[in-house]
Amino acid sequence: MAKPFLKWAGGKRQLIEEISSRFPSELQNHSTYIEPFVGGGAVLFHLLEKKDFEHVHIFDINPELTLCYEMLKTSALKVWSKLKSMIKKYPPHESKERSEYYYSIRTSWNKNVSKIPSMSETKKINRAAQTIFLNKTCFNGLFRVNSKGEFNVPIGSYKNPSFPNKEELLEVQSALDNVIIHLGSFEQCEEFIDENSFLYFDPPYRPLSETSNFVSYTKGAFDDEDQKKLAQFIQDVDEKGAKFILSNSDPKNTVQDDNFFDDLYNGFSIDRVLCNRAINSKASKRGPVTELLIGNCW
Repeated sequence: MAKPFLKWAGGKRQLIEEISSRFPSELQNHSTYIEPFVGGGAVLFHLLEKKDFEHVHIFDINPELTLCYEMLKTSALKVWSKLKSMIKKYPPHESKERSEYYYSIRTSWNKNVSKIPSMSETKKINRAAQTIFLNKTCFNGLFRVNSKGEFNVPIGSYKNPSFPNKEELLEVQSALDNVIIHLGSFEQCEEFIDENSFLYFDPPYRPLSETSNFVSYTKGAFDDEDQKKLAQFIQDVDEKGAKFILSNSDPKNTVQDDNFFDDLYNGFSIDRVLCNRAINSKASKRGPVTELLIGNCW
């Protein structure tokens, strides 16, 4: 079974059972699956293991992420070859040499920012391998770039980074065989939606408060106006007869009378489910919080 090849902000592995239990009861009748914010792809890979869709479309606005998907779909063995070479050169213990190697890969990655469209296939393969390497060795598996698009996350302290192996990347390639990968925003998926479509939305989460580090796993600037635009888009999805599930943070974790999402998605099913997310910088104050699952499937 294919599984996410990257550690991605707000990954849904721990919520898979909750999400899958809310899939449409008539899922077998849906011919199209669409994921407008694919991220690490936990729900995508889980769903593709369960059903063969006639059409699968995934979208993301992050060109580095979509490049990884594209290269693994077409050239997983070549990506693995490049990644394996980096892994072999990565010193096994925390040391000056290990740090130097990490930052050499990061520097190399940053030299090619914004050059993806003009890259050769070989360079794209190498860049995808570098992205996976950096993701598995950087601090907390964050993907963060500065205003110039340069990756600026420092080295992590993992003793044994969890690199994907060859077999795992080949499973990803197999799973992506029928998947069409799009670089673009959620609005661009509209042309593929009809009454036979099922969509899963995992947008950047709304911060729980201005001081909460819950925003550490958001996937980019996505403010309340963007959340409202998405909600309007989902109204259109519903009117087309398609089924959907959306996940987001629950503002009631910090402000009990904050009804932002309850009001925004009034008329749809709204469930609160427990999830282990760190929303406080102090370990003693961390614990399970509720997240929202919203949809028209149940």
